[in-house]
Amino acid sequence: MAVLAAAQLLDELMGRNRNVAPNEKVKELNWEDPEYCKYFMVKFCPHDLFVNTRADLGACSKVHDEEVRKMFQQAKPHRKIHYQEEFIRFCSSMINEVERKIQKGKMRLALSGKAELPSISPAQSQKNQEQIKILNERINGLEAEAEQAGTDGNVEQAQGLMKLCDQLKEERDSLRKQIENGHWNATAELAAAQEKQMEVCQVCGAFLIVGDAQQRIDDHLMGKQHVGFARLKSALEEITTVVQAAKEERRLGRGGGLGSEDRRSRESERDRERERDRDKRREKELDRNRSEHRVDKEKDRREKDKEREKERKDRERRDRETHRTKEREREREKDRERDRKHRSDRDSGRSRHHQYRR
Repeated sequence: MAVLAAAQLLDELMGRNRNVAPNEKVKELNWEDPEYCKYFMVKFCPHDLFVNTRADLGACSKVHDEEVRKMFQQAKPHRKIHYQEEFIRFCSSMINEVERKIQKGKMRLALSGKAELPSISPAQSQKNQEQIKILNERINGLEAEAEQAGTDGNVEQAQGLMKLCDQLKEERDSLRKQIENGHWNATAELAAAQEKQMEVCQVCGAFLIVGDAQQRIDDHLMGKQHVGFARLKSALEEITTVVQAAKEERRLGRGGGLGSEDRRSRESERDRERERDRDKRREKELDRNRSEHRVDKEKDRREKDKEREKERKDRERRDRETHRTKEREREREKDRERDRKHRSDRDSGRSRHHQYRR
């Protein structure tokens, strides 16, 4: 940063072309070169506002050149909008930061203002003292009665009187604490009232003393931080108005010879918009076709599943019928076997009968 500052100082004293040889071509100025500070060309560089303050941004790394700024100011409005919008974004971020600081300061003062201590009035304090006096007399009387009851051997009565005496003592101690707290709170309130009241500056967020000396107020108003944020807010409003007006003129085609260019830009934008619409329609058509294809595939799958299920059932039915047919065939074969055996037995019996008769 120090080298850059020294180089800028030499440029101011000896000119920016101080190192150019006699036969070397001098580089022409161009405000669009990245080496130049955009904020300085638009209005001013925020880095120069808060030097040696709490809001110091450090030295700017870009070149600040008055001739380049004049060239920028003479340029056409539509070429400067990008730089102006960047200036607006940077200033807005700084203004938002100080606004948050102001809100935090207000909340801090509000919380400190709510820290009030409860106090009692003098009449209430006098009433509490009278009550304490009555309680002392009652306590002394009860202690005497309890002592007499203990002497007479009535232990239960003595214990009851001492218990009542302890309750009255607790009530007396509570009243004494109220009086003591009342005196302490009154002292604290008096000290708080004597303290200096504070307020938050609506421009830079610094804490100020209400009713402070005029010299101190003037010193704050003329300070770098206060003046810097005030200038920052003013410049932000000004540049925002300029950018909005330039955009409105471009939209209406009255941008000083920019009508044809704006029309071409709008036509190009419309062409891009139509192309995007066509792409969206094609994408929707593809999605619909893919969805229909998925539905058809699902339908075919279900049909095939039904056919396979039907074939399975038919196959099972045929298998059952085949099984039953085989069972019937086996039963008939068994019946025929029994019939053959029966006839064979019957024939053999007849043969033995004829032999016996002979």
